[in-house]
Amino acid sequence: MPFLSLHRPARRFWLVPLALVLSQSLSPVGAAQTAAFTQSLAATASSDEVVAEWYRETGYRTLWTGPADAGRRAAFLTAIQAAQDHGLPVSRYDAAALMARLRAAETEGDRGRIEVEMTQAYLAWARDLTSGALDPKQVDAGILREIDRIDPKILLTRIANGNPEAVLKWLEPKSPVYLQLMKAKLGLEAQIAAGGWGETVPGKLLGPGDSGPGVVALRDRLVRMGFLAPTSVASYDRSLQAAVSAFQMAHGLTPDGVANAATLEEINQPPEARLKSVIVAMERERWMHIDRDTKHVWVNLPDFRARIIDGGKTIFETRVVIGKNVPDQRSPEFSDEMEHMVINPSWGVPRSIIVKEYLPLLQRNPNAVSHLQVIDGRGRVVPRGSVNFAAYSGKTFPFGLRQPPSDGNALGKVKFMFPNPYNIYLHDTPSKSLFDHEVRAYSHGCIRVADPFDLAHELLSWQTDDAEAEFEAALKTGNETVVKLKQHLPVHLVYFTAYPDAKGRMTYRRDVYGRDAALWEALRAAGVELAGVQG
Repeated sequence: MPFLSLHRPARRFWLVPLALVLSQSLSPVGAAQTAAFTQSLAATASSDEVVAEWYRETGYRTLWTGPADAGRRAAFLTAIQAAQDHGLPVSRYDAAALMARLRAAETEGDRGRIEVEMTQAYLAWARDLTSGALDPKQVDAGILREIDRIDPKILLTRIANGNPEAVLKWLEPKSPVYLQLMKAKLGLEAQIAAGGWGETVPGKLLGPGDSGPGVVALRDRLVRMGFLAPTSVASYDRSLQAAVSAFQMAHGLTPDGVANAATLEEINQPPEARLKSVIVAMERERWMHIDRDTKHVWVNLPDFRARIIDGGKTIFETRVVIGKNVPDQRSPEFSDEMEHMVINPSWGVPRSIIVKEYLPLLQRNPNAVSHLQVIDGRGRVVPRGSVNFAAYSGKTFPFGLRQPPSDGNALGKVKFMFPNPYNIYLHDTPSKSLFDHEVRAYSHGCIRVADPFDLAHELLSWQTDDAEAEFEAALKTGNETVVKLKQHLPVHLVYFTAYPDAKGRMTYRRDVYGRDAALWEALRAAGVELAGVQG
């Protein structure tokens, strides 16, 4: 007789309505756990040490298939049916597959196997939901974020001893950003199901005064995107110009109201592409457990801007230049704390730049790059005439290079330090013209700031009554001066191509490093799918 006796002893479980799969006890009628169940459970769990140890320590007490587990089982199966809404790899904890195996189970051995499968599904779902489905460092070496994973034993203890609905709700991300992204995901899916944004806009340039099929297509697409109220006007009038400008603002483009090639390229992006960006952003948000109410520096690399945010409000903002889009110069993603600034900084040339750029020049001409000092391992200046540069390779060159404080110093007049193993920081630059570009990826990895003095004044204003005067006094000395910040400031270097603005409206940016494309492919390989999208 199958152990899943419900109403009649010989009734097969797969004939029972789904509601009973969720609610009915799965224990044998009138019998305790059997040796067959325990042996099956232990054998199935043996390849997973975390799960095996949990069941050994709890005396093989059930979580899902025992007499008192119906409520827990129902709550879990209900919860994971929403995995698709979170952009998670459903196949890892497929509710339909688990319920099918529950319906098909007949023996104590079957019960032991499904007990372990459900525990593993629960742990996978809880891990993915709380801290991401991917290990980002395995996808891109520039993603250096430390992922805080909940101990599996804590997850198992909570679900075993707590109210299951409350525990499962506790696991869901709570940040407003995540909830806004999830809302955007569901909205895009509905838009795609309703036919998307219509036909793409032909041509390379449309502007005020134009008319014709291209303008009509532009009008209709912006209407469907929500940037323009429905209208039958077929000319590029002021309302269309304002809509284009609003679109440009939301996509990090120069808001001139002219639909040039760059703007049309973004307008013609399909909603499926935006949906991928949102799903990747949800994954990124699951990696980040940060307090957004605490004052912090937020540098979104594809946005080319740095902000100081306090209590959810931006109190300072500036344009930035980020690392070049080449493998060893892309700015990384991580979080740290700003501890001090250096006024009139010297520039210690990174080893990679010395080896790749400057040593070959010095080998051809020992007097090259004369603005740089040669220094030994103790920081002392070494006369160039005493060094035979040709005698060394990149691996054996024992010296460093340093640029002393000056008007032309590569770090400008001030740098902002959040000490980290990657030697990344924010700094001034003499190359001011680069801030006029729309796409600003030109540095060796550090973040160049367009308004460094204003940033310094803002930081100092928190600890002195006359920030500008104190900064100016240190600047005029021409000497390298370290100013410690009494209030350390969290710094987050992030990479979001989809992100809600202060009013909760979605904004999008170009994938300047291709990181989000790589993350999407990794999510897709893990089992994430676009709901309702074919191909």
